[in-house]
Amino acid sequence: MPLFGNKFSPKKTSPRRSASLSNLSTIDEAQKAAEFGLDYGPIRVKLGGTEISYHEGQWISEGGGSGVSQREVVKLKKDKQKLEEENNLLKLKMQILLDMLAEQTCESHLLEKEVQEMRGGRSRKK
Repeated sequence: MPLFGNKFSPKKTSPRRSASLSNLSTIDEAQKAAEFGLDYGPIRVKLGGTEISYHEGQWISEGGGSGVSQREVVKLKKDKQKLEEENNLLKLKMQILLDMLAEQTCESHLLEKEVQEMRGGRSRKK
């Protein structure tokens, strides 16, 4: 018996075989595709009673409490921006048309003066 022998080294245990707890082998292919496939739909997260979803690059609140969903608010903001741009374009067109009208009115007045001067000059000659 050695002085400092195997007394303190524990015996090695045999590796354990655990039964698989996964039920993936029992699921049919159609259900696997539905559960783990690429068609996973929109990403939804519920935090503190508020549900948000990721749609077209933006996080949108679904349970807004105000009666209007965040998606509708985003759509209305886009529509508002589009209408403001259209309104600005129409204001610019109107300003251009007013400038054209003023120019034509000025030319018309000048032509009337010339006509009156010519008529006045003819009557003097006679």
